[in-house]
Amino acid sequence: MTASIPTLASKYDPFSTEAKWQKYWEENHVFQADPTQGGEPFCVVIPPPNVTGSLHMGHAFENALIDTLVRYQRMTGKNTLWLPGTDHASIAVQTILERELRSQGKTRDEVGREKFLERAWQWKEESGGTIVNQLRRLGVSVDWSRERFTLDEGLSQAVIEAFTRLYQDGLIYRGQYLVNWCPASQSAVSDLEVEAQEVNGHLWHFRYPLSDGDGFVEVATTRPETMLGDTAVAVNPGDRRYQHLIGKSLTLPIMGRQIPIIADEYVDSEFGTGCVKVTPAHDPNDFEMGQRHNLPMINIMNKDGTLNENAGEFAGQDRFVARKNVVKRLEADGVLVKVEDYKHSVPYSDRGKVPVEPLLSTQWFVKIRPMADRTLDFLDNQNSPEFVPERWTKVYRDWLVKLKDWCISRQLWWGHQIPAWYAVSETGGQITDETPFVVARNAAEAEANLKSRFGDSVQIEQDPDVLDTWFSSGLWPFSTMGWPENTTDLDFYYPTTTLVTGFDIIFFWVARMTMMASYFTGQMPFKDVYIHGLVRDENGKKMSKSANNGIDPLILIEKYGTDALRYTLIKEVAGAGQDIRLEYNRKTDESASVEASRNFANKLWNAARFVMMNLDGKTPEQLGSPDRETLELCDRWILSRYHQLIGQTRNSLDRYGFGEAAKGVYDFIWGDFCDWYIELVKPRLWDKQAPSSRLAAQQTLAYVLEGIQKLLHPFMPHITEEIWQTLVQAEDRVLAVQPYPESEANWVDSGLEQEFDLIINAIRTIRNLRAELEIKPSAKVPAILQTENASEQQTLEVAKSYLEDLGKVDSLTLTATVDPNLGKTMAGVVGTVQILIPLAGVVDIEALKAKLERDLGKIEAEMQSISNRLNNPGFVNKAPVEVVQSARDTVAELQKQAEILRDRLSYL
Repeated sequence: MTASIPTLASKYDPFSTEAKWQKYWEENHVFQADPTQGGEPFCVVIPPPNVTGSLHMGHAFENALIDTLVRYQRMTGKNTLWLPGTDHASIAVQTILERELRSQGKTRDEVGREKFLERAWQWKEESGGTIVNQLRRLGVSVDWSRERFTLDEGLSQAVIEAFTRLYQDGLIYRGQYLVNWCPASQSAVSDLEVEAQEVNGHLWHFRYPLSDGDGFVEVATTRPETMLGDTAVAVNPGDRRYQHLIGKSLTLPIMGRQIPIIADEYVDSEFGTGCVKVTPAHDPNDFEMGQRHNLPMINIMNKDGTLNENAGEFAGQDRFVARKNVVKRLEADGVLVKVEDYKHSVPYSDRGKVPVEPLLSTQWFVKIRPMADRTLDFLDNQNSPEFVPERWTKVYRDWLVKLKDWCISRQLWWGHQIPAWYAVSETGGQITDETPFVVARNAAEAEANLKSRFGDSVQIEQDPDVLDTWFSSGLWPFSTMGWPENTTDLDFYYPTTTLVTGFDIIFFWVARMTMMASYFTGQMPFKDVYIHGLVRDENGKKMSKSANNGIDPLILIEKYGTDALRYTLIKEVAGAGQDIRLEYNRKTDESASVEASRNFANKLWNAARFVMMNLDGKTPEQLGSPDRETLELCDRWILSRYHQLIGQTRNSLDRYGFGEAAKGVYDFIWGDFCDWYIELVKPRLWDKQAPSSRLAAQQTLAYVLEGIQKLLHPFMPHITEEIWQTLVQAEDRVLAVQPYPESEANWVDSGLEQEFDLIINAIRTIRNLRAELEIKPSAKVPAILQTENASEQQTLEVAKSYLEDLGKVDSLTLTATVDPNLGKTMAGVVGTVQILIPLAGVVDIEALKAKLERDLGKIEAEMQSISNRLNNPGFVNKAPVEVVQSARDTVAELQKQAEILRDRLSYL
C-alpha cells in the first residue's frame, strides 16, 4: 500500500486521496462496530435524511460535526458505533410519484395502491441512494453494514409493535377532531409541518341581524367563506356592550340559519368589535368553543379545497373563488360593512406549499399527555437528556408542557400502513366512523378476531391511511438496533450517547424520540443533545429554497476537497449552538474561507513532505522517541507546546468545543510547527557534523508530525490518513483507529514557553524592522538587543543562533546599555528588550526617504481623488450605498498608510 521509503507527491491532490481512503475504509470495514469486544460504548444514530434528498450545506455541517465527534471518541478507545440510515419521507416521495403520474395523464387511484407502491420501491432503488452516496463523499465514518431505512422489514415490525402497544394501552385512539388539512397533498399534517407566513390580506366586517329584528351585531373575519359554516357568535361574558344579547338568536346571512349568541372567556373584548363568529368545523379555537357549548359542527369543505353541499349555492367552488363570491353576495345583501387591509399570519403546509385548512376529520391520534409527563419526569429529576448549549433545555421543556394530542394518520399510500382492519361488511362495504375495527400485528390476527365477532362471512379491509413519518422516526434510536427484540446491539449500544441535531428539529424529532423511548424502553434514548446552529450565506442570511441562496457543498468539495470544506465548517463554530457564516462568491463558485482551509492542507502536506525527506528514510518508530538528555531548547519548546495542545484539544472536544479545538490545532501546525520549529531545526538537519543534534531534531520532528496527524484526523481524516500511512509505513494499521494522543505533564514547561515567546517576538521584531527599512531578504544586518533584565539576557544568549538564523543577522550584540555614539538606528521593543538595527552601512537613508516620499505622494493623490468624489453630492446621492461605503473605507485605509509613511519619514 505504501512505498518502502516514505515519500509524498510534490503536490497534494485531495480528490484522489479522498476517494482512495473512503473506498479503503469501507471495503475493509474499518468502522464496523462489534459489541462483543466490550469496553465503554459510544453510539450515535444519524439524523436520517429524507430518501428524496440531496446533500445541502446543513447536512454537510451536521455530519462533519458528528464525524469529528465520532472519530475522536473512537480514537480515545471507546467501542464506537455510528449507525446510518434514511427516512422514507412519505409526503415527499408521494409528491414526486404523483407528479410523474400526472405527466402521464394518470392518477394514483387509476394505477391502484399495489402498482403505485411498486413504482415507489422502484424509485427508491433507482434514485433513493443519492443522499447516501453524497454522505460517502463527506467521508463519514459510519458502519455501513448496519444501514437502516425506516420502511425496511425490521423497522416496519417495530412500528407495528409500537402502534399496537400504544393502542392496547389506551394511548392511541381513532376519533373526529379538527386537523390541519393540506388540500395540495390531500392529507392531514401535524402542527409541526405547518409554517406560519405573514401575508397582506383583508379583514371583512359583516352585520348579523338579530332574529327578533331588533338590531344586529358586527363581526370581522379574514376568511369570509367560512361564515357559511357558522353555528354561533361569541362575546366575552364581562363585555357590558353585549351582556343583554347573550342567549338571543341571530339569522346567519345567506344561509338563513338561526344561531345563538354565546358567552365565552376566550373572546378578547378589545379585539375588533368584541363579537367573534364561531365556525367549529373550520377553526381550532372555534372547535374548542364548540365543544364547550355543544355547538353543531358543520363542515363546508371538501378535501380538495372546494366547498361541499353544506355551502349551498357556492358548492363546488374553490375556497378562494368562493371567498370572493361570498363577499359579493354579502355586499349585495347589504350586510358588508367595510373591508380593511390587514397583515396577518397564515398557516402554510410545509410540504404542499398552500394554506392549510382546519378540517373536521376522522383520524388516528396519540394521547400525548401521559407520554410527555413521563418524559418531563426524566428531565426534571434526572436532567436527562442534557442539552448543549443548556439554554435549549427550557425550550424543550416548554414544548413538552404545551403538547396536544398528536394526529398520526396521513391520507397517503407510501409509508407504514396503519395496522387496523375494519369489518366493512357491517357498514355496506365502506369504512365509516361506525365501522367496527380491530388493531392487530398482521392481517391473519385481525381476520381471526373479526371472524370471531362477526362470523366467517365477514369482509375486512385494512385502514388505507399511513402513519406520520415522525412516528417511525420517533423510534429510530432503538428500532434501528432491533427493538422490540432484545438484540446484542440494543443491549450494548443503547441508550445512545449523543444526538447532534439542529434547533429547528427539537419539536419534530427530539421530543418524539424522548417520549417514545421513555414509554417503550424506560430510558432516555441519548445522554446528550448537542444543538448546532445554522450555516448562513455570505450575507449572514438563512439559506432556504424560497430565497434561492443555498450553497451546494458538492461544488465546494469538487473545487477544494472534502477535508477543506469539513474543516472550514467546524473551525467557524464560535460556540455551541452558534450560527456560522460561509464566505461564497456566487459568480465564481469560490469560497475564500474554504480556500484558506485548502491552503492549510497544502501547508501541512508540504511540511510533512519536507520532514520525511530529512528522516533518512526512517519511520518514527525506527528513529525512536525524543531523548530528553539530547534535546535542545527549541526541541523542548515544541514538545511542551505539543503536549499543551493535546490537553487543550481533548478538553475542548470533551466539552463539544469543536471550533475551539479546530483553531487550536490549526494555530499549532501552521505557526509553532511549520513557521517556527521546522525553520529553527533546518541548520541541524543539514549539519551532518553534529549527529546527536541532528538525530534529536529528526526524532522530535517525526514524533510531533505523527502526533499532529492523530490530533487533526477527526477534523481532516483523508489527508491525515495519507500522511500518517506514508510516515509510519503502516501495513495493516489505519490511523482512524489509532489511539488519540494523551498529554504527558512532564513534557509541559510553561516557563520555557514564556521564554520562547520572547525569542519569537524578538525575531518578529527584527523581521519587521528589516521590512520597514526595505532590506532585501537575502541581506544580513547587524542587530543590538539591549535589556537590563538578567533573565532575559540569559534567554537571548541561549537563543543567539536562532535570532541570527531566522532574523538574518550577521552580528548580534547583547548588552545592558547602548553606546550613545552608536549613530542612527531603527528600533523596536519586546517586553523590556530594545531591538536596534544600526543604519550606517546598511541603508541608503536618502534613497529610502526619496522612495517613501514617492509612495506617500501616490497615496495622497489617490486619497484626494476619492475624497473629491465623496464631496460630490451627485455621486453620494446617486451611487449605490455599497459603492459609496466602499469609497469611504478606501479613504480610511489610505489615511492609515499615509500616517505610517509620514512616521517613517519623520524618524529618518
